[in-house]
Amino acid sequence: QADSSETFRVRDGDADDYEWRDLVTFEYGENGNLVDFCNDGKSCWMTSSVGRETTALLKVDLKTGETLETMSSNDKADVEGIVLDDDTKELRCLVYNYARTERVFFDKELEEDYEVLKSLGPDNCEVSTVSKTDDEKTWVVAYSRSDGPTEFVIYNQVEKTTKPLFVSKPDLLDYKFSPMEDVIIKARDGLEMVAYLTRADTENKTPLVLLVHGGPWGRDRWGFNAQAQWFANRGYATLQVNYRGSTGYGKSFLHKGDGQWGVGDMQNDLTDAVKWAIEQGIADEDNICIYGGSYGGYACLAGLTFTPELYKCGVDIVGPSNIKTLLDSIPSYWGPIRNDLLKKIGDVDADEEFNRKISPLFHVDNIQSPLLIGQGANDPRVKQNEADQIAFAMNNKGIPVEYVLYPDEGHGFARPENRIDFNSRAEEFLAKHLGGRAEPFQEVKGATAQFPLLAVPTGPQPFKS
Repeated sequence: QADSSETFRVRDGDADDYEWRDLVTFEYGENGNLVDFCNDGKSCWMTSSVGRETTALLKVDLKTGETLETMSSNDKADVEGIVLDDDTKELRCLVYNYARTERVFFDKELEEDYEVLKSLGPDNCEVSTVSKTDDEKTWVVAYSRSDGPTEFVIYNQVEKTTKPLFVSKPDLLDYKFSPMEDVIIKARDGLEMVAYLTRADTENKTPLVLLVHGGPWGRDRWGFNAQAQWFANRGYATLQVNYRGSTGYGKSFLHKGDGQWGVGDMQNDLTDAVKWAIEQGIADEDNICIYGGSYGGYACLAGLTFTPELYKCGVDIVGPSNIKTLLDSIPSYWGPIRNDLLKKIGDVDADEEFNRKISPLFHVDNIQSPLLIGQGANDPRVKQNEADQIAFAMNNKGIPVEYVLYPDEGHGFARPENRIDFNSRAEEFLAKHLGGRAEPFQEVKGATAQFPLLAVPTGPQPFKS
């Protein structure tokens, strides 16, 4: 809605003469959802953060919207998954994910099945159910690991046995991968952040890639991460941080990121995470790269402009460089989304000084380290101009920048040829500046890479801001 609140409406029958009526409204700052109706026809299952920090599962009266019963909550994490009986709609299990998947069972038989499945699976894996037969006697189960492909098995619920079904990427079984560690990092104000570390070497410090997730209203998770494994193979530790503003950790954690882009606490969290890795003897302080897409790309630009002494280089994929021009490019039918962005980022419409403060474009002179930019010409979220304007600004000032534009891509790279092409360029860039390994670059047939900066000489050139 225009005020960034969210209202759930219900009606008491299917016929047109039943009017829709408001059941529950979640004001800006609260989180919640209607999960399903209960079988009694008088109540429903809802998640809600009202009156608490994280979302809980509630049974709610469909007439009044009042809470009849609070089923479960977790002080550190929101409800992430809910398992109901398909027929009775009775609650069977709740799933939380602080650092790893946690389950709270309300069905003893289901709990026993998961204990059996855990005992039958590989060490240090996570168990999930993909599907079941109607009688629930036969299940398809996935075993997910951080250091190998996902394995799928058939579970005989009666006999409590499994048999292999298939492996998601069997070719990966021939290789050794680095396990991902979940760690807790304290920010400078004491806030605890969940982060994930994938090491290239567990005995010695190495160059580090700080891999920043996009959104920023999303999160990183434990599991097999292709980018982290790629970096580890090339000799770099990878650190992924759920900085404030990330989702899944409650409303306060989420909204601690409001107004904190660029020079605020969201970026400070990334800085503090890098310093933690240095202090722990994990990262070589002279060889650190900040790498990310979308918001992660913005964080890369912010890192190079606001903490230039920290990073040896940066890789920005579809990251905005000027928050005002980013929001001005949003189509009119995204109006409510734009209002929500202004609440979370800050009112760059009304406060030009604030926009200049947090937008890396206006601080290009601070950049000391080389930057690689990847952009899709058809990106509907972060328009090409966001990459153009900072690339040309750096080029005009003689600051090292490489800019790769793909005319047939959008918000990220979907075509395999272009993904391989950009990754090949990125690993050459990282090897040049961090000293890791790289395969010799080979032209990728079908890739559409263009290089806008090669069309102009280094030195003063006009650019659109």
